[in-house]
Amino acid sequence: MSAAAGNGAPRESRGYEGFGGFVAETASASTPSWPARVRARDGAPNVIVVLLDDLGFSDLSPFGSEIATPAVQELAETGYRFTNYHSTPVCSPARAALLTGLNPHRAGFASVVHADPGFPGYVMEIADDVPTIAESFRASGYATFMVGKWHLTTESKMHDGADKASWPLQRGFDRYYGSMDGFTTLFHPHRLVSDNSPVTVDEFPDDYYLTDDLTDRAIGMIRGLRANDGDKPFFLYFAHHAVHGPIQAKAADIATYRGAYERGWDHIRSERFARQVRDGLFPPHTVPAPRNEEPLAPVAAWDELSDEQRALFARYMEVYAAAVDNVDQNLARLMDALRASGEYENTIVVVASDNGGTGEGGPEGTRSYFSQFVQLAGLPADWERDVDRDPELIGGPRVFAHYPAGWAYASNTPFRLYKGATYEGGIRVPLVVSWPAGLPRAAGDSGVRDQYTYVTDLGQTLLSLAGVAPLSSRAGLTAKEVDGVPFDSVLLDASAPAVRTEQYSEFAGNRAFVSGRWKIVTDHHWADAFTDAEWRLYDLDADPTERVDLAGTHPELVAELAEQWRAAGWWNTVFPLGDDGSLFTQRPSTELELERPVTLYPGTPTLERFRASKLTKLRSFDVVVRADLASGEGTLVAHGDQGGGYVLRVSDGSLTLAYNEYGRMHRVAVPLVALGGQDVTLRFEALPGIRWLIGVEAGGARVASLGPVLQLVGMAPFTGISVGVDRGGPVDWDVYEQRGSFPFGGALRSVRYLPGDKADENPEVIVPIEREIARIYE
Repeated sequence: MSAAAGNGAPRESRGYEGFGGFVAETASASTPSWPARVRARDGAPNVIVVLLDDLGFSDLSPFGSEIATPAVQELAETGYRFTNYHSTPVCSPARAALLTGLNPHRAGFASVVHADPGFPGYVMEIADDVPTIAESFRASGYATFMVGKWHLTTESKMHDGADKASWPLQRGFDRYYGSMDGFTTLFHPHRLVSDNSPVTVDEFPDDYYLTDDLTDRAIGMIRGLRANDGDKPFFLYFAHHAVHGPIQAKAADIATYRGAYERGWDHIRSERFARQVRDGLFPPHTVPAPRNEEPLAPVAAWDELSDEQRALFARYMEVYAAAVDNVDQNLARLMDALRASGEYENTIVVVASDNGGTGEGGPEGTRSYFSQFVQLAGLPADWERDVDRDPELIGGPRVFAHYPAGWAYASNTPFRLYKGATYEGGIRVPLVVSWPAGLPRAAGDSGVRDQYTYVTDLGQTLLSLAGVAPLSSRAGLTAKEVDGVPFDSVLLDASAPAVRTEQYSEFAGNRAFVSGRWKIVTDHHWADAFTDAEWRLYDLDADPTERVDLAGTHPELVAELAEQWRAAGWWNTVFPLGDDGSLFTQRPSTELELERPVTLYPGTPTLERFRASKLTKLRSFDVVVRADLASGEGTLVAHGDQGGGYVLRVSDGSLTLAYNEYGRMHRVAVPLVALGGQDVTLRFEALPGIRWLIGVEAGGARVASLGPVLQLVGMAPFTGISVGVDRGGPVDWDVYEQRGSFPFGGALRSVRYLPGDKADENPEVIVPIEREIARIYE
């Protein structure tokens, strides 16, 4: 490996060897010689990227799935499917790499955007000298649209008053509609943003479903363009929230899969693998990885489960399959819209996943996603990770659920482990590329491509196919050199060599390095020392499912590849390695501004999730409600949803506090006559064991108490704070069924939040940013 290349030396025309990839000498760096009518400005192709969230390698029918995905199947049968396409272990880094062409750490996204420790690899925003492919497309005359999940803005800058430099419109998109957060619910999204502004929805229609809504918006953007410009090409980045947890699906789609998964994950995985071999995705001698036994969500044999467990677990997968099916239905709607306008043939369509299927549901799945999806040391022994709910509610708006890890084991057929791991199950994902006018399949070409490709290459390939030159500068700065390399040659020729032969991976201490047929990888255990003894070695040509560890047979090769990983790590700003949680608990002092007391008035848009959490998370706090309580009925203040939250309302002559403890309801009511119409204060007192005692006070006296109850931590409460109405997902479903969002009809003057002392279990360490910056420049 060239040291000069590793230090950022310019690429030579014959190829580039560096810490992340290799452009084969036979691959051309120029745009391929497409037909003139396609390359011409008036015939430039449209480009659509459809990205699914947490979708496993085998979850689409072209990759072995039994789930009905005919729209993706059609794209694959007329286009190309990649069996050796790799992404990052988690979502934000994948999105940054795709949109920028930089390796994830160089792009500033070592992890998801819920960390902000201040290191270069954890900036969690795309730098000023890094153009996105959207910016390059727009500079070349394209309209640029985005719908769905963004997840590329640090949490502290997602609120309405934040600097929006890292929001979609400021990073190259003409229009945006979706949720900027990492996930949301599909029936009652916690926060939608249109362009640069939040969308205020007091109450969603009964038949609302986010995947449908996003597709409606995408089609509307395209039709709006065509109504005004019949020729301008467009770039659409469609980033689905499905099938990230909580998994939810429409009842009719769930019914389609009723009973389909009673045979269990072992049988489903076996059937999927047989189809994969049948379709030429893997050679017949391939042996799938055995059931995962690692500490990260081990999988039990289906036949060893009880009848009750099998029935419950099958229901989870019915919902997951239904959500995937619905994505395909909406993809078909989008393709039909292109056919109606005569644009289907000259549209490049990409379908991919951001990372492997996830085991975060744990061995048994969960019906209380936010109590399971919490990573906080010292949880009490009675912490309930699966609040018992009627299995028939799974998939609907009342339950925030996720499937058991056994189904992720099936999703990632034939590989081992899940999202978050640097084994193939975490990073090898499906990729389909179709362009009937520009990439017609040659006779006898199966369309299967098994060359190694990486997520940084995908966006650069789309620019190259469209004949769009990447921007060389941005904001007056020379653009940072990209790591991605177009793989046009592989699309044109199934026998072409891979354009990339080396690639590092890292997430939370899990590491991997691929060099040709060889891969070293770690199954790193939380807070263990980082040593070369961790490395395992696999021959991916002979053993793509990483079954046979050859580290003991080839120690010199392991040492050589480990050193290459280290060199790549330094070049890509991977260090410091952080797996003990400290990179997530260190918070900049600039966030203290978000912890100041705030007064909210009726009509204020829902306070954004993270902004709201800084007032309440792992601490004591007061909520002071100034209102004429006897003047009407309705919601005074609401924070959260069916995943967990609290709501204070007036109804039937009483003031009622309802607390949703991750799906388990608690209520306490006080007759209005006992309050004398006075202002009321909710006092949340943080107790040991991550609990709150909630007092209802009026006139300086406590009139009722609720609890102790488990505090809402992690991502709960998910929906932010609303005043005078219960927006987003309802906190109290019984009231929602009768009254909807139940706006307050009386005189509500204000609601004031007063943050108090932090709980002993609060792990945050505030880093004095201003002082540190001053020290650096002294």
